[in-house]
Amino acid sequence: MASIWQVRPRGDSAQTILQPSWQCNPEVEVHSYLDLYGNPCDRLLLPEGSFTFRYDAVAEVPVAFDPVDKDACQLPVQQIPDDALIFILPSRFCPSDLMGDQAWDLFGSVEPGWPRVQAICDFVHQNVRFDYGNASPLASAVDVLREGAGVCRDYAHLAMTFCRAFNIPCRYTFGYLPEIGVVPHDHPIDFCAWFEAYLEGRWWTFDPRNNEPRTGRVVCGRGRDALDVPMVTTYGPAELQSMEVWSYEA
Repeated sequence: MASIWQVRPRGDSAQTILQPSWQCNPEVEVHSYLDLYGNPCDRLLLPEGSFTFRYDAVAEVPVAFDPVDKDACQLPVQQIPDDALIFILPSRFCPSDLMGDQAWDLFGSVEPGWPRVQAICDFVHQNVRFDYGNASPLASAVDVLREGAGVCRDYAHLAMTFCRAFNIPCRYTFGYLPEIGVVPHDHPIDFCAWFEAYLEGRWWTFDPRNNEPRTGRVVCGRGRDALDVPMVTTYGPAELQSMEVWSYEA
């Protein structure tokens, strides 16, 4: 059965990947390529029966925490770079065209730029409960707001949707996030999702799930929403029996 995997870190972010290694049992041929967003992808033909896949690497990342500039302003649409315009449009999980009125009712009076994006993150952080049991791969931002629960991808989708309603470019970002300098969560480490907003001529990291600057982020993928960067895509029926994600300070 054909499959595509997106678990390797990107090579163009502020990170250097050392000692990468693959383990497939049974061994299969791996074809690697970059998708239209520059994300590293690996195509595998899965054999019939059980299959185990493992990827390890050491990543060198900046020791600084996520940068903050509370004065970063929002650019008018005519000044946004061509390649960032797509990240204003509605997408499958971020229907900003359906939630524009709610966005303006909630955040229309907030100063544009960093203050508005942060106010959106504060709202999502306070009004969405982290709950694996309530997570659905089909949930859009509309569903997340209605249910008030989800996982990190849902936090990112809802915040991005509100931001795009104000013509703030936002791109969904996922990868590894070790628990460095923070109190560890009470659940196993998993892939983590956050988003990047384009303000003042550059992309800034925002994380409505944790809602505080973090260090150690290792970026695997970026896209319009989670649809563009699934961990695994299979072209046929497949049952995930177990998964373990590890990310820690070496």
